[in-house]
Formats: sequence, structure tokens, C-alpha cells
Amino acid sequence: MTKDGAIGVFDSGIGGLTVLKELLTRLPGESFVYFGDTARVPYGTKSVETVLRFSRENVTFLLDQSVKFIVVACNTASASAVPRLQREFRIPILGVIEPGVRAAVERSRTSKIGVIGTAGTIRSGAYQNGIKQLDPQAEVMAKPCPLFVPLAEEGWVDTPVTELAARTYFDGFLDDGIDVLVLGCTHYPLLAGVIGRVVGDGVALVDSAVETASEVRRALERDDLLSEGAPGDFTIYLSDIAPDFQQVGERILERPIPDVRLRPV
Repeated sequence: MTKDGAIGVFDSGIGGLTVLKELLTRLPGESFVYFGDTARVPYGTKSVETVLRFSRENVTFLLDQSVKFIVVACNTASASAVPRLQREFRIPILGVIEPGVRAAVERSRTSKIGVIGTAGTIRSGAYQNGIKQLDPQAEVMAKPCPLFVPLAEEGWVDTPVTELAARTYFDGFLDDGIDVLVLGCTHYPLLAGVIGRVVGDGVALVDSAVETASEVRRALERDDLLSEGAPGDFTIYLSDIAPDFQQVGERILERPIPDVRLRPV
């Protein structure tokens, strides 16, 4: 691995572009290879064994692109596969859960923390267990919010339908007085405006994409792998290319996408 290598990023679909966006902002000298497994999305409804198999395939593909670091920009894969991947592959691999957990514990004043995510992420207990390990006194309230993913991908980031879904999900969920809410899915930051409005100003939102990008920078600096030369670029591979991907992807990244390549699975 050298400083010249790209950073690999994979997700079950396109939600991980929120992570890529933050990486591009915080690591302007790096190049990136993004793989979205859009043909097999969502991972959140799959078994642990299937998610692990898909994740191994994704890592192997990124290694073929000569990457120096891999970010698992998928909460379900981070929960189900990252520990195994870190043992099986000789390359730094970081998921999105650990950075989010640390930020949630650091920001909470009451040790009452909420977590929302896909059914698979919540079922895994990865956020709940991680928070309890750092703060054994913490009270963790977890809630699956599966409708948020299709709403985000449809571009309905601030509509009456989205607000109704948020109010329905959070009905009773806020009664225990959480002061931090972890957005435990890479799609959810796209809905942060609506979510923040529904939960109120007294609840801080933790965006794992932001925390993960900061953690990647620290890891690259520590291992002397940080590239600070000319501005890097990014390449996007998808296992299936939807007709509206360009529009949705550019809305998430807030920049043009010059090239999208098909990588069948």
C-alpha cells in the first residue's frame, strides 16, 4: 500500500454516497473507487451469512482496483461483516458504526441515546452494544425506520409524506428524553432536516458519514498514507444502473458524476 492508492468505498446501494461526499470534502487530495451493490440492495433484509458473502466479494473487487484503504459505507455490512473482514484481509478496513458510536457517547449529556436504522442494523445490536461498551450507564433506545431509505432515494427529503413517516416512527420513541440520535443508515442524513425538525432542537443528530470521514483521515495520517497532492478524483461502479441514478447520485454528492461503470455480480 502506498500513498498513491485510492480509497475504496462500498455500500449495498447508493446511500453510501453520503459517506463518499464527506470523504471528498475532508480528503481533497485522495482518489476514490465507490462500489454500490444496487442489484442486490437492500442488505438490511438479508441473513448475516449472505451479507458477509456479499461484503467479501465487494472487498475483493476493490482490492483489484489497488486501493490502500476500504470504507464499509453500509451500516448493515458494518454490523454483520466488518470484524470478519478485518481479520481476513490485510488492508485497513473501517465501518461506519464505531465512529458513530464514539460521537454519540461523547455528545450525550444524559447518557440517553437513540439509534435509528434499517431492520438489519437494529436487529444486530451493533450500535446498542457499542454504546454500552463505551458507557455502561447509557440507556439506548433503538428503532428501525425502513421507509426512510426509499423516501431518500426517491428524493422526497422534505415532503409532507416524509414528515408523516418521521412523526409516526418517533411517536412515543422520544418519551424517554434522549438528547442524541444516531442516524444509523447512510441514507438518513439526506432526511436530517425533517428528522431534526420532528425530534426538536434538544436532540443532537449524529451523522456517521461525517464521523467516518474524520476517522479515515486520522487513520491515514497515523499510517503515513495520506495523499495531499493534486485534487483527486472518483470512479463509481454499480452492479445495476438505474435510469435515474445520475440525477439521484449528483443530488447526494452535490457535484457532477463524470463516469458510472457497470460491474455485474
